[in-house]
Amino acid sequence: MKVAIIDYGAGNIQSLQFALNRLGVQGLLTADVDQLQTADKVIFPGVGEASSAMRKLNASGLQHLLPTLTQPVLGICLGMQLMCNSTEEGMTQGLGIFDAAVKRFSAKVKVPQMGWNTISNTKGPLFDGIDDKEYMYLVHSYFAPSCSNTIAETNYDGAYSTALQKDNFYGVQFHPEKSSKAGSQLLQNFLSI
Repeated sequence: MKVAIIDYGAGNIQSLQFALNRLGVQGLLTADVDQLQTADKVIFPGVGEASSAMRKLNASGLQHLLPTLTQPVLGICLGMQLMCNSTEEGMTQGLGIFDAAVKRFSAKVKVPQMGWNTISNTKGPLFDGIDDKEYMYLVHSYFAPSCSNTIAETNYDGAYSTALQKDNFYGVQFHPEKSSKAGSQLLQNFLSI
């Protein structure tokens, strides 16, 4: 199985590659259009700030390619947020795959949300074998509100989308590569879709 990890200079992807290796898969870090189009699965990672990450994506021309991919695509953390219509972080236009506008947590809570939190209202094959109320690891200051694409929620300053899906596109706000056994199961489920 050929798994491509989109290389656009956003964040540390080493832990993601290690998590895939533990599942017997070699993740290929690439910005090559042919490699991305012919991969069996594509992972869109992201750690960092939205506007600079989107600038890097635009500079590489990948902002046009991503929405046209037909194989399963998984956005992680900032990757998921950039798959939405827009984000308040840097007032950034996203890829418009998920119909959501990413917002900043209010001043009522500690920002960023950092650490373990539960997921609930899970649906779909991404969550096969994962208990509702399972804990996942999160680090983020912005969130996608619950919407028609929501397939899991987390509660912090209210309920929000911790996972999204539309057609062959999936996104998770948490870091499956840092979420122990449940995160490993989610990555395995994605590889099996």
